[in-house]
Amino acid sequence: MPHKEMVQKIDRLRKERNAVILAHNYQLPEVQDIADHCGDSLELSRIAAKSDKRVIVFCGVYFMAETASILCPDKTILIPDPMAGCPMANMIDAEDVRQLKARHPKAIVVGYVNTPADVKAELDICCTSTNAVDIISKLKNEEIIFVPDKYLADYVSKKTNKRLIAWEGYCPTHVKILPEDIIKKVRQHPGAKVMVHPECRPEVVELADEVLSTGKMCAFAKKSSAKEFIVGTEAGMIHRLQKDNPDKKFYPASENAVCPNMKRTTLEKVLWSLEENKTVVSVSDDIRRRARRAIDKMVELA
Repeated sequence: MPHKEMVQKIDRLRKERNAVILAHNYQLPEVQDIADHCGDSLELSRIAAKSDKRVIVFCGVYFMAETASILCPDKTILIPDPMAGCPMANMIDAEDVRQLKARHPKAIVVGYVNTPADVKAELDICCTSTNAVDIISKLKNEEIIFVPDKYLADYVSKKTNKRLIAWEGYCPTHVKILPEDIIKKVRQHPGAKVMVHPECRPEVVELADEVLSTGKMCAFAKKSSAKEFIVGTEAGMIHRLQKDNPDKKFYPASENAVCPNMKRTTLEKVLWSLEENKTVVSVSDDIRRRARRAIDKMVELA
């Protein structure tokens, strides 16, 4: 089917289904372009919760659609490709968290939003890459468990001067960005600002001018007087940044930083999702209520 015809069908169906299409910043350019909103995972879930649309088509990975279901259980959440998982989120399960809590009974458990719903249900507080430092800095507990990303934990620990009991998870895409990649790009573009995601390796973080979530990258790029940026995160971010700032230049820190799961969603799959009303993502009431408490606590603290 020609691209133009496919986009027209998607536009018609989103109106007929009373649907809104949300796309993560790492999605394919053509998926970002047909979305009603682009953003990071929690930002999009909040948009879903506030939307008056009955159907949410979440173009991202599975935990993101689950988070949207937690925040708006009265809406139909569709994910165009249910096999689009997050390797880091899948590096920990609810039983792992329960065992951690058993070993550290006095600890408070903080978990990254990049986790499955049943893991969120075991947390005391949820966090994002944007607010993790702020949340951890406000905790008075001597013992703090942080799951699942060891690199985000390392960054937060250094920024807050607090020791964290970290899980050994990581993002396979962000670890592909190496210090030599940053050094090479800086030599090629000596005037460029270097901004990297806190999921990157510590030695990459040390070379950055700014350490930012994807949402904060968008804000920083827009406000900065710099005209060139080296971007240390998943390569799909370049499309969003370039589209929002046509007068500036953005270079991926590494061309290898591509998440295959984020690229599973295509225009065809978005169309099929709307046509067939699938795949529906829902979270059980018990898990949803417990996970929602952790998210609400994050909102309260941050």
